[in-house]
Amino acid sequence: MKDMAPVTPQKFTLWTLTAMVVGSMVGAGIFSLPQAFGRATGPFGALVAWTIAGVGMLMLALVFQTLSRRKPDLDAGIYAYAKAGFGNYPGFLSALGYWSAALLGNVSYFVLIKSTLGLFFPVFGDGNTIAAVAVSSVLLWCMHALILRGIKQATALNNIVTFAKIIPILLFIVIVALNFDAAQFTASFWGGEQAGLSDVASQVRATMLVTVFVFVGIEGASVYSRYARRREDVGIATLMGFAGVLCLLILVTLLSYGVLPRAELASLRNPSMAGVLQAVVGPWGAVFVSVGLLISVAGAYLSWVLLAAEILYSASKYETMPRFLSHENAQGVPSNALWLTNIVVQIFLIVTLFTQYAFRLALELTSSMILIPYFLVAAYGLKLAWSGETYGGEPGSRRADLVRAGIATLYTAGLIYAAGSEHLLLTTVIYAPGTILYLIARREQAKRAFTPLELGLFILAVLGACLAIYLIATGVITA
Repeated sequence: MKDMAPVTPQKFTLWTLTAMVVGSMVGAGIFSLPQAFGRATGPFGALVAWTIAGVGMLMLALVFQTLSRRKPDLDAGIYAYAKAGFGNYPGFLSALGYWSAALLGNVSYFVLIKSTLGLFFPVFGDGNTIAAVAVSSVLLWCMHALILRGIKQATALNNIVTFAKIIPILLFIVIVALNFDAAQFTASFWGGEQAGLSDVASQVRATMLVTVFVFVGIEGASVYSRYARRREDVGIATLMGFAGVLCLLILVTLLSYGVLPRAELASLRNPSMAGVLQAVVGPWGAVFVSVGLLISVAGAYLSWVLLAAEILYSASKYETMPRFLSHENAQGVPSNALWLTNIVVQIFLIVTLFTQYAFRLALELTSSMILIPYFLVAAYGLKLAWSGETYGGEPGSRRADLVRAGIATLYTAGLIYAAGSEHLLLTTVIYAPGTILYLIARREQAKRAFTPLELGLFILAVLGACLAIYLIATGVITA
């Protein structure tokens, strides 16, 4: 505690918190939407998919807002809510899952940056060459050094990068809107050869995981709630960031159908926004979008490495991760958590040199790893409203929050189901061995490791991990 004394608490404004949300959500996903949706559905199916995702994620955003207001003592958001609602071990699993998803996402950002540069500099290939990994490693540790100088300086840079990466997306929307062809749009409207609703349901199912992935980061302000200048800004920033990003996602998706036929959108090389703009303005459009992608991915990486370190730090402060992760340096940065995060990122970067299969497998894990923490947050909001805790004399607010949390819980549970049993099984490969950190923390506190229910959950995780490893080794699971 001695080294923390001279540190002046850093407080974030509403704009900074909103930038954390937008910076976390707007990464690489938005640049791939034209191809992802073109492969799955037409404009009508896209509208249905965005409506479902928009309502579901709005309810989740409202749950975050409600919890930030009704449980102001729970600083760290997505992890603290899971622990408060369901106990120490589920809280740990939420923190571990969120941290793992952030790690794997950061690796993908580095690879995507280098694969995009590979269009112009062949030495980078698809982002997994020795040169690509070497440059990525240099960038990783330069960013590490920057963040160690202070969270405030890093978030100030994040504000600038967030603004810079939104500009290319807005210009894309304006240019494509001015060249929008209504006949082209209506020709692809139903997503099939014949007009009708028969195939829309399957088309929408094919897009649901795509839609939720681009919303990952909605909890950015909640994770940093301990830094908020005003507690109510956490919920406001979450809703503002969500609304703005949702508008961008819908416009990029739908306007693209007015430029190219669905079949051509589906065959575009990612980042597919580049192909759409190139069809309108020529080759410079692809270069323009590629530059925008590089800025966007760099900004998203900065947001996610901050979030990853913060979740480890907060979990340690709540005595669910080992004590060493709660250390802060003289600038008030959770330095040990940052070191552990970036060391693991570096290991995964090296792994990409040897086997692309392992990298793809790791990326597939990110879906279920992030969905489980989301589900636990929604379920805690439902539990709080159901029990009536903190709702004394507010029956109207309780009913409204019960409905919102109920919808969010059903939505996130449905997404876990949509991800498939295979992906859920693969998450145990991380959850089971990762529990070692939890056991270390419990031993430090001289506390019993598990309750009977938590022990059963741990045994299921171990059995799932053993089964998953066996299925991978025998070739049953190949992706």
